[in-house]
Amino acid sequence: MARTKTKAGLPTRQQIIDFISDSDVPAGKREIARAFGLSAQEKIALKALLKDMADEGLIDSAPGRAFHKMGGLPKVTVLRVTEADGDTVWAVPERWEADGIPVPRLRVREQRGKRPALGIGDRILARTEEAGNGWIAHPMKKLAGGEEQMLGVVHEEGGRLYLQGVEKKERHSYPISERNGAEPGDLVLANKAGKPPRIFAHVVQRLGDPFAPRSFSLIAIHRHGIPNLFSDELLAEAERVSKQDLGAREDLRHLPIVAIDPADARDHDDAVWAAPDDDPKNEGGWKAVVAIADVSFYVRPGSQLDREARKRGNSVYFPDRVVPMLPEILSAEVCSLKEGEDRAALACHLQVGKNGELKSWRFTRAVVSLAANIAYDDAQTIIDGPGSERALLDDRFAPGGEKRGAIEPALRHLWECWRALNKAREKREPLDLDLPERRIVLDEMGRILSVAPRERLDAHKLIEDYMIAANVAAAKALEGKKAPVMYRVHEPPAREKLVALKEYLKTYDMEFALGQVIKPATFNRILEQVGEADFRDEVMQQVLRSQTQAYYGPQNAGHFGLSLGSYGHFTSPIRRYADLIVHRSLVEAYKLGPGGLTSEEAGSMERIGESISTLERRAMEAERETIDRYVAAYLSAHVGEVMDARITGVQNFGFFATIDGIGGDGLVPVRDLGTEYFRYDEASQRLIGEDTGEFFAMGQRIRLRLAEANPVSGALRFELPDGKGSASSSGEREERRAPRGPKREIKRRGRPANIRHQGRKR
Repeated sequence: MARTKTKAGLPTRQQIIDFISDSDVPAGKREIARAFGLSAQEKIALKALLKDMADEGLIDSAPGRAFHKMGGLPKVTVLRVTEADGDTVWAVPERWEADGIPVPRLRVREQRGKRPALGIGDRILARTEEAGNGWIAHPMKKLAGGEEQMLGVVHEEGGRLYLQGVEKKERHSYPISERNGAEPGDLVLANKAGKPPRIFAHVVQRLGDPFAPRSFSLIAIHRHGIPNLFSDELLAEAERVSKQDLGAREDLRHLPIVAIDPADARDHDDAVWAAPDDDPKNEGGWKAVVAIADVSFYVRPGSQLDREARKRGNSVYFPDRVVPMLPEILSAEVCSLKEGEDRAALACHLQVGKNGELKSWRFTRAVVSLAANIAYDDAQTIIDGPGSERALLDDRFAPGGEKRGAIEPALRHLWECWRALNKAREKREPLDLDLPERRIVLDEMGRILSVAPRERLDAHKLIEDYMIAANVAAAKALEGKKAPVMYRVHEPPAREKLVALKEYLKTYDMEFALGQVIKPATFNRILEQVGEADFRDEVMQQVLRSQTQAYYGPQNAGHFGLSLGSYGHFTSPIRRYADLIVHRSLVEAYKLGPGGLTSEEAGSMERIGESISTLERRAMEAERETIDRYVAAYLSAHVGEVMDARITGVQNFGFFATIDGIGGDGLVPVRDLGTEYFRYDEASQRLIGEDTGEFFAMGQRIRLRLAEANPVSGALRFELPDGKGSASSSGEREERRAPRGPKREIKRRGRPANIRHQGRKR
């Protein structure tokens, strides 16, 4: 029966979405036209309407040229089985083209005895239904042939080839039925099919040597399905928009604005400038500009570039490459703020009080020409002055260098204004956690030269505080305009995590009151109480684990970690889609010209936030796994050596440890701890020997022998230096005896470290 139509003959967008959602069969253009009784001429208009709805992110393609609601599933669709373990079967849609929406995973509910048991790679036509936060699939019929893809390394055993997956959790090797030219040691993409215990793999693509330089990031790209190629059509669009005239803008080219970044930065989103404020109402205060690449001018809503950027969600950074959110002509060229070149910027003008409070802000579209792109080390050396021991990376900024004379006064003003911002930061007491990043240094061939923690300088903190100030200003400016905001939300810890932290701290005779108002400063006081005790890192990790995960969304719940009531991401639109959304909202709210937020985007903020939050987590996992692979590759030359390590996690089956100064988690199974029985104490997170009282606890320093380092999976395995029973000298072992949760005396050595999140700008 035909549905009710609008006067113009076509159904409305909502009517189409409702029909697709309610349809018991795949709903394509033909089914929609029939349902609404459209004429031949109206069918042409329907095609254009459906394309517009897809561009707006309302619907997307489903198998068989049908459509589904964005982020949803057709009521009937083709699924592919990805896991089959006894009665538990999971499947995913055979095709999934919803930009930026994670592939849904469905629990298959089979009717016993009605059809043969399903195996990995099987294809089924199934009816789908939402169940709570997940999906259930009811098989209707089994379809012909299907296979599950996996990434692995070929190895030979007993004259036969096998495939070993690259994931740490992959414990099985699968016999290869078709090698397609693959040789032992090759990294390959393969199809996996069959039912346990007879699952086979056949190679579909050789990817090369997994141990070769630059292969580790390729593994992560394939494993996580990260889009890493741009179509020719999209590249042509990027080339075309890059040639746009910058138009009428505020001219800030007279200001000595500088970008301070890592020496190996691949793009430059942000640059800063500050000077004493000449406004008598702000005596002793500062005026500052945070200039951010005006990506919204080039990447317009609904364009191919926009759809691809939303699909990626963010750039992904590996030691050997970057997988950018935008094509290189934009990300590394036209949008990247560079010394001496005119660039389009969205400028945040700040008025900073003498105590670091933000007094006012405004936003303009501007043209800037940077006075310098300068590395953190160089900026720090100039500020440190004569006699600094820091090695300069750029001769231009050495004493007497061509740029130093012009740049030094600008840097001095930046530092003076930052000291005020830092004063305000200390007053609000954000969460202070010292979380160093590992820096992988490669040579020109991509080979590993070193693995070490990144050094933390005042120059890093300076840029971080300017970025935080601009992010706060962006959120508050949009709130003042009653415009949509894509907030960066970090909610307070959940009660159950606080209860676990309380029980943990008891083992150190430290009290933690659950009835108090929990603030970031609450956790800072805990770390101050610990001081520089040898278990400081252990306590810091527990505090970190008690925190919630930050996410993006249009509803403001504040940023607990930064101790801020309103916080958005504004400062990195080259590499984060969230920032691009905030830019568009500012452009629309301040009437700054083309590229503003559309009403369709404003109505989809929650869905966009969920998508980019998921994609951010994907990128973080891929980056972390790749770092682990590089670390394992670096350590593979040191197998058999005894190293200083720290225990990072304890479970009933053993404990995990990481090597001091290098990183890389490895397991010491409880079976390798000798003949003594070790009891697992969950509250104190310790393995405790029943006879000797010797224990292994999270955060504990320990000497371990590296038994295995697998660069392909990133996995490490450790063992005790003597092979069993003891991880240290007898004297050290005596100190670690504790039949019950230990009560160690807390020794303070100096003031607590100035603890901040290290690494990328926020």
